[in-house]
Amino acid sequence: MYTIKNIGRYLIKLNLLLLIPMIMISCDRTREDKGREYFPDMAHGYHYKTWSENPAMEDGRTMRKPVEGTVPRHMQPYPYSADFEGRELAGRNLTNPLTITSALLEEGMEQYRIFCAQCHGVNGDGQGWLHTSGKYVIPPTSLLDPEIMAQPQGELYHVISAGWGVMGEHASLISPEQRWKIVAFIEQIIQEKN
Repeated sequence: MYTIKNIGRYLIKLNLLLLIPMIMISCDRTREDKGREYFPDMAHGYHYKTWSENPAMEDGRTMRKPVEGTVPRHMQPYPYSADFEGRELAGRNLTNPLTITSALLEEGMEQYRIFCAQCHGVNGDGQGWLHTSGKYVIPPTSLLDPEIMAQPQGELYHVISAGWGVMGEHASLISPEQRWKIVAFIEQIIQEKN
């Protein structure tokens, strides 16, 4: 005779019979072998390197500009335009607010290596691997050019922020503090050596 109580007991036994093997199958057997993964694409998502092609995007590019009109919380909108007038204004109005220390220059060197060296070269001579490898045919500006060395630091900061010529803007990629560290490294280390 089937009663609700009997059916309930039967269902509990059936669930336990199914649950125990499932737990044993999905347990972590070792640190290297995590057992079964039921949704591997959730645990191991696809990723693309910044400059690589991306078939998921209409234009095939991985690196995206921020949505027009948006500003990340930790950044202020950059007030100077990406033209001669904006560059000249930035040169007159902007000076490095950071105190130059050896630790700051080390951080500037690290940021320079990440964002600048591939084009401008480790020594700032415009012989970065993107150009010397032939992947980028337009020669980058040498930071050792007397005209560049004579520019006020605000102009160098402006070029990093808003871009110049074929160089893209980096304000969306590098925080203002990191940009000033790069400027300090260029002025104090790269340009001072020459």
